Amino acid sequence: MSNVVQLIVPSQRQEPAERHAALMQSFAKHRRFGDDVFWLKENAELLNILECTQANVGDAALSIYSGYYENVEKRLQFFPQYYRFLLSICLDLEDLGMAGNKGEVLSKWVAEQGFAQAELSDLQRMEARRLMARRGIDPLPEDGGLEERMRRFMSRSATFAMPNKKAAYELTHAVFYLSEYGRIDPVLCAETAKSLEFIGLLAFLEQNADLLAEVVVALKFGDLPVPELWENWLLRHTAMFEIESGDHVAQQDDYHEYLVCNWMLAATDRKPFNRAFDAERMGFFKPVGAGGPLRELSECMYRMDEDRSGNWDKMREPVLETLSPDAQLIMTCAENSCDSFDEFFQGFARASSLVGAS
Repeated sequence: MSNVVQLIVPSQRQEPAERHAALMQSFAKHRRFGDDVFWLKENAELLNILECTQANVGDAALSIYSGYYENVEKRLQFFPQYYRFLLSICLDLEDLGMAGNKGEVLSKWVAEQGFAQAELSDLQRMEARRLMARRGIDPLPEDGGLEERMRRFMSRSATFAMPNKKAAYELTHAVFYLSEYGRIDPVLCAETAKSLEFIGLLAFLEQNADLLAEVVVALKFGDLPVPELWENWLLRHTAMFEIESGDHVAQQDDYHEYLVCNWMLAATDRKPFNRAFDAERMGFFKPVGAGGPLRELSECMYRMDEDRSGNWDKMREPVLETLSPDAQLIMTCAENSCDSFDEFFQGFARASSLVGAS
């Protein structure tokens, strides 16, 4: 699995600016409509990746969002619950080249309204702070411990040795915010690096390209090594995406996975979105394939009860013999992909008994 050839070939039909314009046209005009929160989510994610990868976006492409930009104050006033999406889109459009200074005005207003103070989680507070810091504004000047609390969460690697997608995605996003999306060194400690490796292993065992791509981006932003096997698997997976165009295309697709896989290409010094796109409704569909052995592995370990051990050398044979051939191959690749597998398995096994339990 480690000797996979990159299958993406350069488009002979479109220049990068044309490809980006077609993507922006599809997301802004043809997939979702009006003030749908899913429109906000999709376009915020696309523009965020284009901005942080310094994509070549011309005036014609930015004009696609002129209606949004002209009315963003009205949207923000009526939909304050979506302020992070609304502000993110506005800031990214300006940083991609849209003429105007609404981002600073809106950031000041949002800070004055105290929206960030109403957030329930440190991750959301950190995102709000990062957004407004782009225009020199701190919406939470009284919260000097936010970064310290987040780093404490990130460095508890035991949290990330067992399946918990919410915690996993919060970890990758915390790295994105601390690194200013790759612009500064987030100064990750050894335990946080281990946390990223653990969720990378879980993502690989599940064959979850969406999460694994985010892990690879976070590792690159932290100037940490990326397992070659993970990277090569993602390259092959990304190249096999199918893109359909036309009004018949289903709304439910794998667009987010496609976006973050291409973000991973940019983070690993490859060309993202390197194929021709249609400036119409498009759907992005991941390759059909067997899922990973994560569920099989979890069920196997749970059934072992008192025979369960966190020692991979001891458990390897009895575990592998319960798995299907495809699952055995993925397990073997996972254990050889990074040095922390044994320590990961120790936490994943959850073999320590409850003190005083009858």
